[in-house]
Amino acid sequence: MRIVLDTNVFVSGIFFSGPPHRILGAWRDGRVRIVYSPAIAEEYQRVLAELSQEFPQINGQPFLDLLAHWGELIQPGPVASPICRDPEDVKFIDCLLWSGAHCLVSGDRDLLEARIEKALILSPRQFCDQYL
Repeated sequence: MRIVLDTNVFVSGIFFSGPPHRILGAWRDGRVRIVYSPAIAEEYQRVLAELSQEFPQINGQPFLDLLAHWGELIQPGPVASPICRDPEDVKFIDCLLWSGAHCLVSGDRDLLEARIEKALILSPRQFCDQYL
């Protein structure tokens, strides 16, 4: 199953237990494949770099390396109309729609409340309950 992960899910899965961690475990075990775009990778990298500035013991680079090797990078085109309240979140919807991934997993209220025809957006807990 191919899925798109919002930054909060990817980063939370690295550092904390719970549903995001279970999702990354499913990725590690080959049960899901993470689909991402260059814009998503850039955001993952930026957030992990910010965390390492605040908490020097944090090193997210190994996870970015794994993503580059085991994730599926796509080049999405633009979506015709704004479909999310937060313009910063559109990159995740673009990736979902252009990749044909099964769903977007997010803890972001703006994304969870977006209504997009033929697109599935689930919270980490919903994804785990339904698919893991």
